[in-house]
Amino acid sequence: MISPGDWVMLPQEQTLTSTKNKDNNKMPIRSSLLTTAVLLTAILSLAGCASKRDVDDFKVRVEDTFHTSIKGNGIKLFTYKVKYAELPTLEQPHMQRVRQIEKMKRSGSKKRSVYAPDLTRWTEQIELGLEKTIDMTGYCREGYLELSRIIEVGRGEIRGECNDGATDADISKFANK
Repeated sequence: MISPGDWVMLPQEQTLTSTKNKDNNKMPIRSSLLTTAVLLTAILSLAGCASKRDVDDFKVRVEDTFHTSIKGNGIKLFTYKVKYAELPTLEQPHMQRVRQIEKMKRSGSKKRSVYAPDLTRWTEQIELGLEKTIDMTGYCREGYLELSRIIEVGRGEIRGECNDGATDADISKFANK
């Protein structure tokens, strides 16, 4: 039995050998260093997966439409439109503006600022919806070029042109829907 204050022999740290260096000598790698590197890689990999957004990450439910247009020369165009399915319980923009003006008065600021709502999460939701729609339909197999974008509170629209041309299968499946 070990009591407090007794000396305990711990096993020596093991070393692993790895590839040879330029002098053709084996180079030791400490197992703790290797373990740390493996754990760090695993944690970073999991963090990368965890940060990827999914549709269920967003509380606001939307209605979206995806219109396609294939031109005679094989150019594939699309319009992706999104709007709130039901109005979320958000603070009204005019109330946000009133609070902003009151805050400016209290701070003594004479500047007049323009109200700009934070559309970051809404933009992420629209972009994710477009990405999922294109993946599900298979419309732009080689990506797309964004032609225009309108994003406002409660609605959004992205127009684009596919990088790939229309095949006969595309024409029969997507003919101006």
